[in-house]
Amino acid sequence: MRSLSLTSPIMAAPMAGGPTTPALLRAVADAGSLGFVAAGYRTAAQLAEDVAASRPLSGDFGVNLFVPEREPVDLDAVRRYRDLIAAEVAATGAEVGPVVEDDDDEWDAKVDLLTRDPVPWVSFTFGLPDVGTVQRLRRAGSRLLLTVTDVGEARAAAELDPDGLVVQSAAAGGHRGTFDQRREPGTEDLPSLVGAVVAATGVPVIAAGGVSGAAAVRSALDAGAEAVAVGTALLLADEAGTRPTHREALTDPASTTTTMRAFTGRVARGIRTSFSDRYDSTAPPAYPAIHHLTSPMRRRAAQHGDRDHVHLWAGTGFRQGRALPAREVLAALIP
Repeated sequence: MRSLSLTSPIMAAPMAGGPTTPALLRAVADAGSLGFVAAGYRTAAQLAEDVAASRPLSGDFGVNLFVPEREPVDLDAVRRYRDLIAAEVAATGAEVGPVVEDDDDEWDAKVDLLTRDPVPWVSFTFGLPDVGTVQRLRRAGSRLLLTVTDVGEARAAAELDPDGLVVQSAAAGGHRGTFDQRREPGTEDLPSLVGAVVAATGVPVIAAGGVSGAAAVRSALDAGAEAVAVGTALLLADEAGTRPTHREALTDPASTTTTMRAFTGRVARGIRTSFSDRYDSTAPPAYPAIHHLTSPMRRRAAQHGDRDHVHLWAGTGFRQGRALPAREVLAALIP
């Protein structure tokens, strides 16, 4: 079986929207682990700056790309949801964002950048890149990782002959990487899912989702994973860009996590809020259109310490997070 030949069994998952910072990537690299620049929600120009800032790192690094939604979303459902949440959004002092019909997160420009200015690793989530993109990035010298959430997705991903698969379980914080945002993703535990994907594909696997301690790492490795990726475990790290409102929620004994669509339209796991409780059942599967509707509200809520109106992504193991240097967080996870 092929190997990823990583120097550490622990990787730092990309966390878009702020938590992944140059300082965190530097600390991860100095600890001998692999980290990823989170390209989601960044312009191509901003990504170029992030890549340039990562070049001096002591080890390898990668870039994580959001694969664009290829199926049109139901814009009538998006408008109905906008009308439904408008009064509550206004009560927070924000305005509902615009109905954005098409947003590919500057996919072409980002792929062009990574072709001209290659990085050691490129990972993908929310679907599979097209064959042409895979070929271009391979010719540029990048190794490729594809995120999957079940055996069917893993088999489809294996057809592209990636260097590895990131197998993400239901316990993961943030967005699920399902190819079809309209379906409810599975709830298999991480070791079972890893074992099934390894058996079905024979492709090297990186396990992700709910990895909160050395015992969880050992379970994933014993199931056949070559490494694990952790995100939630690093949210409280000194070098992470996690906002104060988010940090407070992570350390609140009353916090619990749940899966929700209310903030972005795509299934994600985060700390439960009154907004997610009220609107999750009515939010349509329409990412990134719903993300754009709630973005102004979430931004204002984060700035004003309003926990109920901001997404607080976190996996099921969030209580094991510690406010320590990232190096110490990673060291404690090694079996």
